[in-house]
Formats: sequence, C-alpha cells, structure tokens
Amino acid sequence: MIMAAVMIGGMVPPIAIALSTTFFRNKWSEEERKSGPVNYIMGLSFITEGAIPYAAGHPLQVIPSCIVGSAAAGALSALFNCTLRAPHGGIFVLPTIGNALMYFLALLVGAVLGMIMLAILMKKRA
Repeated sequence: MIMAAVMIGGMVPPIAIALSTTFFRNKWSEEERKSGPVNYIMGLSFITEGAIPYAAGHPLQVIPSCIVGSAAAGALSALFNCTLRAPHGGIFVLPTIGNALMYFLALLVGAVLGMIMLAILMKKRA
C-alpha cells in the first residue's frame, strides 16, 4: 500500500503539467506548451523528469501545485487500499496494481487538482 501511494504521487506532477499546458494554454509560453504533452507519457510511465523544467521555471507555482496533487493522489490510493507490487513501470505494470480502478481514480483526482492549482497560480502570458 505504501509503494502505491508513493509511486502514484510521482505520476501526478508530469500529468498535472500536461493537463495544464493542454487546457490552460494561455498560462504557458509556446515552448512550454509544445513540450507539455510529452508529460502525459512520462507521467504514465513513472518518469517525473518532464516536470523539472516547469518547476525550475515557475517554482512558486509548480512545486506547491504538484505537492498538493501528489499528496491527494497518495492519500486517496491509501484510503482505497490500492497496492503495487512493482517498484517502477507506470501503466506497464498494470497487472501488479491491486484495486487498479481506484488507483487510476486517485491519479486522476490528484492530477486534476494539480492542474487546477496551476491554473489559479500561474499568470496569463502576454
């Protein structure tokens, strides 16, 4: 259960950023918008590095948003008693996820929460 909560938290930052660059395009530069969709794949693969340039460029907005979204996803996955027997692999280890439907619900809630926070905290780009 602990591994599921930790790993889902790592999936949230890149997915929240990808969602934000998709749905709140006016908050991001053209370069950030172009790079954003890659974070869908990276997040679903447990690769968090795609979020680093966004956190480095906008630390006061991105870091709190990712922390809140990740914490919510982790707490929900623990509440839903989700388990994960593989230490890495994202959607590729789907058969090792216990209570997978609720795991993905927790991921969705955390990523959307992070996206909403980003939409609130980020200023419109000129």
